[in-house]
Amino acid sequence: MSLRKRFWETVPLSKMSEEEWEALCDGCGKCCLNKIEDADTGEVFLTRVACRLLDDYSCQCGQYQIRKKLVPECIQLSPSNIEEHAYWMPATCAYRLLWQGRSLPEWHPLLTGDPESVHAAGISVRNRTVPEFEVDEEDWEDHIIEEPS
Repeated sequence: MSLRKRFWETVPLSKMSEEEWEALCDGCGKCCLNKIEDADTGEVFLTRVACRLLDDYSCQCGQYQIRKKLVPECIQLSPSNIEEHAYWMPATCAYRLLWQGRSLPEWHPLLTGDPESVHAAGISVRNRTVPEFEVDEEDWEDHIIEEPS
């Protein structure tokens, strides 16, 4: 199956094919960074501490098809659960943006036709992460970063 032309502008998230849903991912890798949520304010802070499955260069999951088996806490985002997870998704995330009724950013690979455009725009976490097995969870606070945007 091929993607419908500019499907993200006309097809609701809940009506997208699996292929279209997956194509929304820009490949930035930010969703695979561990986050810290302030218990009092609900504010979410991004760290450069990456899931053990994230490839720091490609910004892709090294075991995408079996990630839930290897990392049970990994969240498989879907149209049915985006409402409960959108608050911690990256501000530039296509899933979050479309859920909010906003447009895709100009550097998004669906608009540029180039999967490298997210990296060229400086949006991805390419070469900016440390693997979670190298940092104790109580030290994640020392690795809080500003979201590349």
